[in-house]
Amino acid sequence: MSENSKPRSWLDRLNDLISREPKDKEQLMEILRDAEERHLLSGEMLSMIESVLQVSEMQVREVMVPKSQMVAFECDSPLEKLIPLVIESGHSRYPVLDDSGNDVIGILLAKDLLKFYAHKKAADQYDITSMLRPTVFVPQSKRLDILLREFRINHNHMAIVIDEYGHVAGLVTIEDVLEQIVGEIEDEYDIDEEDTIKKHTNGVYTVKAATPIGDFNEYFHSNFSDEELDTIGGIVLQGFGHLPKRGESIEIEKFHFKVLHSDNRRIHLLEVTEK
Repeated sequence: MSENSKPRSWLDRLNDLISREPKDKEQLMEILRDAEERHLLSGEMLSMIESVLQVSEMQVREVMVPKSQMVAFECDSPLEKLIPLVIESGHSRYPVLDDSGNDVIGILLAKDLLKFYAHKKAADQYDITSMLRPTVFVPQSKRLDILLREFRINHNHMAIVIDEYGHVAGLVTIEDVLEQIVGEIEDEYDIDEEDTIKKHTNGVYTVKAATPIGDFNEYFHSNFSDEELDTIGGIVLQGFGHLPKRGESIEIEKFHFKVLHSDNRRIHLLEVTEK
């Protein structure tokens, strides 16, 4: 084998990377994967770098919550209607719509409602429009890496997505973007790795979609068949007849299922209540 035909070492390729820019992302990833195989880079770090590169090619439309699934309030919503919805949904920020129900006039923070919930006298001064925070609007075509930078610089956590005609198409949060890089971000509704079902004090359960049907039946004393399907997520998917997005709900037998987390391949997490 001639000297020119010898396989190039990882160090040679790394030297090329340092001395000049890679020709493309695939060339860059080849070197990084080689580094991971040699334990110079952890698998988790490699996965995150790959996700960052993917995010730079993704648009807001791919991760946004569609308007039909937004939890939003009308500008004339009474206080007694808002608080139960806030408790049920568990979000920290809510778009507020104008009288037509088509345009967003501001963002309401759940914490701003606490004083009205705790003090009856304060409820007399309730005016939802006086509590609204400014709305950030972004187009569906905006790249996620650019949006993330804008979120960080402007200290925003939510943006309203508009289509080419200026109409509200949905919303996107900083968490939606970060989860594309680091994976699902846990919150109070998430479950420990070793658990599949978590009970909350209000009679609501968080259930991993991968929970075996037998385990679900044993816990809830239900009788879903496991002859054709293996998991409770499969039961829910079959019920929808399509891959549901976050926020979609369905009633099957005596249960109300709400999708808490899903991607373009499968359901990950469900909220379950008994009817």
